[in-house]
Amino acid sequence: MFDAIVIGGGVVGSAIAYHLVMEGAKTLLLDRQDSGRATDAGAGILAPETTGDEDETWFNLAVPAVAYYPSLLEQLEAAGAGQTGYTRCGMLIVAVSEDELKPFEKSKQVVFERQKRRGTPSTDDLYLLSSEEARRLFPALAPVYGAIYYRLGARVDGRLLAAALRQAGEQRGLTIRPMSVEQLRFEGQKVTGVIANGETLHAGQVAIAGGAWSQNFGSQLGVQIPVEPQRGQIIHLRLPGMDTTDWPIVTGFRGHYMLTWPNERVVVGATRETGSGFDPRTTVSGVREVLGEALRVAPGLAQAAIQEIRVGLRPRTLDNLPVLGQVPGIDSVYLATGHGATGLQLGPYTGKIIADLMLGREVEADLRPFAVTRFRPSPPAPLPTAEEGS
Repeated sequence: MFDAIVIGGGVVGSAIAYHLVMEGAKTLLLDRQDSGRATDAGAGILAPETTGDEDETWFNLAVPAVAYYPSLLEQLEAAGAGQTGYTRCGMLIVAVSEDELKPFEKSKQVVFERQKRRGTPSTDDLYLLSSEEARRLFPALAPVYGAIYYRLGARVDGRLLAAALRQAGEQRGLTIRPMSVEQLRFEGQKVTGVIANGETLHAGQVAIAGGAWSQNFGSQLGVQIPVEPQRGQIIHLRLPGMDTTDWPIVTGFRGHYMLTWPNERVVVGATRETGSGFDPRTTVSGVREVLGEALRVAPGLAQAAIQEIRVGLRPRTLDNLPVLGQVPGIDSVYLATGHGATGLQLGPYTGKIIADLMLGREVEADLRPFAVTRFRPSPPAPLPTAEEGS
């Protein structure tokens, strides 16, 4: 008998399990290790202050999520849990063509008005750059029409981070099994465990953090969990003879990005293939799209070698917001899925939130915008009367 079972071993599930065992809960993490798991392919960009989206819902969750990283990393380092790849490297938002000037101006307005309203980040950390200044920071960059620089932008390696969370958890007694959950176990309106690989496993609480695969539990829970896989193809390049260690992250206005790592490595991505299904394969069109956009923004990458191509299936929701919290009417089961392309920004923090809920604690975050009930279908419109229909 476990205090808690966590379904899914990506960064969200690993974070939930880690935070539970750190508080003394006897926890089982069931990790099926699906091919195409988003955590294993994600770029790990940590810079919510640069988002040009006027809707503050995601932003208000992402800012404390990224602010939580230093505390978490300190805990993992104290546990000797290995590297996470976390580095503050800075971030550039650039317009490299005239057609991007309009969205750049809109984004600039949102970013700097928010900065003024909140009083943070400081003007020393978030400001405009000239084309020459931007290219000094990222030498492969094309001449730009506009650039915003965020000095505190950071990156993290999803594979390393999830592994560090699991390692630190195991040191505190976390049990990890490579099992597939066929169904949840119920006693009345209470979830009391799972059936995995034909074996019944009992627990006082269950968290579902299965990424794009979480939708499979909706029918059992009597709710719609509209999380679908969105394929992302990401290409790792090697730029011989270039020290890329301190180059910043670069994003443009066509849904793509570039970020660098030590050892001459540049990561470029990513496709956003909605409707891809559970098919984590590389495609010719995807590779062409990623490389074409990379060379449009940074023609200096033309002589880079292709080192590796990764494919992840992002758990995307209809409104691009995660699903967090309890399932109404059912006790002892929690959802933590649908983080889309921002799982590494949000995952460690939302994992802590869900663990706190499972432990009976109050959380600071307002989870109402992320409730699964927001996906309830609208009631049917009343039939017209004879008079209305005439």
